[in-house]
Amino acid sequence: MIKIDNLSYSFPQKDIYNKISFTLEENQHCAFIGASGSGKSTLIDIIMDPEKYMFDGTLETEPNCRIGYVSQFSQINKTKELTVFEYIAEEFIKLENEISSLCEKMGTSNDIETLLEKYQEALDAFEAIDGDDYEININKKLNLANLNKHRDRMICELSGGEFKLIQVIKEMLNNQDLMIMDEPDVFLDFENLNALKNLINSYKKTILVITHNRYLLNHCFNKIVHLENMEIQEFDGRYIDYNLSLLQTKIELQELAVADDEEIERNEALINILREKATYNTEASRGRALKARVKIQERLEARRIKAPFVEIKQPYINLITNNQIEETIALKVNDFDMSFDEVLLENVNFEIKSTDKVAIIGTNGVGKTTLLKEIFKNNHDCIEINNEIEMAYLSQMQGEALNESNTILQEFYDVGFKTYGEIRRYVGKYGFDADILTQSIASLSGGEKNILQLAKISASKANMLLMDEPTSHLDLYSQIALEEAIKNYKGGILMISHDYHFIVNSMDYVLFIENKTIRKMSMKKFRRMIYANHFDRNYLEIEQKKKSMEIEIASALSDTDFERARTLSEGLEDLIKSI
Repeated sequence: MIKIDNLSYSFPQKDIYNKISFTLEENQHCAFIGASGSGKSTLIDIIMDPEKYMFDGTLETEPNCRIGYVSQFSQINKTKELTVFEYIAEEFIKLENEISSLCEKMGTSNDIETLLEKYQEALDAFEAIDGDDYEININKKLNLANLNKHRDRMICELSGGEFKLIQVIKEMLNNQDLMIMDEPDVFLDFENLNALKNLINSYKKTILVITHNRYLLNHCFNKIVHLENMEIQEFDGRYIDYNLSLLQTKIELQELAVADDEEIERNEALINILREKATYNTEASRGRALKARVKIQERLEARRIKAPFVEIKQPYINLITNNQIEETIALKVNDFDMSFDEVLLENVNFEIKSTDKVAIIGTNGVGKTTLLKEIFKNNHDCIEINNEIEMAYLSQMQGEALNESNTILQEFYDVGFKTYGEIRRYVGKYGFDADILTQSIASLSGGEKNILQLAKISASKANMLLMDEPTSHLDLYSQIALEEAIKNYKGGILMISHDYHFIVNSMDYVLFIENKTIRKMSMKKFRRMIYANHFDRNYLEIEQKKKSMEIEIASALSDTDFERARTLSEGLEDLIKSI
């Protein structure tokens, strides 16, 4: 289906790929993974339209391959007055109308031959997308995604998560040879995430999906393509097996790398001794010994372990506040109502203390984001905020919190940084090198924009953070780093999230929106609700144990405790075999 061979590509600011190669075969379901900003979306763009890019190497796509695409930044077109059914069926209806129009013209035209040719082309196109059964197929997909109740709703009335699923269905039904999806799971609630899993698994053709979502990774794919540090690694099999293999390789190679470093260090010490002796003893033998030892050092350096998939960038995220206050009521909401075309929330009452870490949960479209924005605006009589509270806001719509026409440098000058050096040192800790400070924010990946938002709200040193889907677009390593940063943060947090593990690992309790109101729910009750309604309890608990063991292995490696890392790896392997 696709063959990439020795492909290299660079932006003006940095190299992206270094002679990468991989193949995608017919009917494979492939997950495309890698750190935020590693170039996954750019590679998708190159596959979609190679003529736009100047790259070295070759990219071969099967002739006449029809490619469907779902973007990570899908926006509902509010100007389109279409129902869900009409939106999905657009291509079918267009071809039906074209066929009907051509039939009418053939009844009155003298140029029958040309019209017959166009008529046959339209019929072939209609047949290629299984047009005769399109209504039945649309209803089947809507039922599979549990969206049949929305069949006759207007597209503009859907939530972002619902619209993302409708886009997936539309592209799948257009009978593409290859479906490419860029983070289709972003912003999906628990129910819709399951629906996406069902849609992917029902698709009988080739799929390439960029995702950081472990639930999808564990349930939907039989091939992994991993892009890291400009290189690609392929794995035919499940993500769960690939991840274990990667960890085991990391342990082995890091142990070898430590041995290499020690040998290089010993040889360097010998070279220094020989060099010093050669300065006051000019015997030829001294010079020969020094040259021989330098050649040994060159060979050692040449064979030094270079492991792009071992040296995965560990991000820095640090949430700080300069105004920590004693535990008190930070935020109080009394008899709050919210309506648009219909009532979303009514008689809402809750309060949050200054050190509480709270998740707002609920299905897509119930008003979570709007509520968070109303709290941040703080101009509603029903919302009371303590005078000592300073708030910062992270938006799921990144363009609301970042001026995407700004460079990174301008963005941080605008929030009060005084010098270039101050900005370079600060954002450098978050992984933004000096050579991209003058790059526009619009050119960053979704994950990099979220990291930049986190850097920006940390710089504000606020004592209450309002965060809307903070893990969206973040790679797995960044998600873990954010969990740790939230645990260490001394202020209050009110966060919207659909990430079960993230909520369980970093929040004190949840506020659950249901039936147009909000009720407080303990973590114990939240777990029970998730087990009952969405995910298998055993899967979630084993996944939590796996994640904890992976973090412990990473900790052991950072301490160069290879024996402990191997023991943990064996335990992880046994856990995986038990699934």
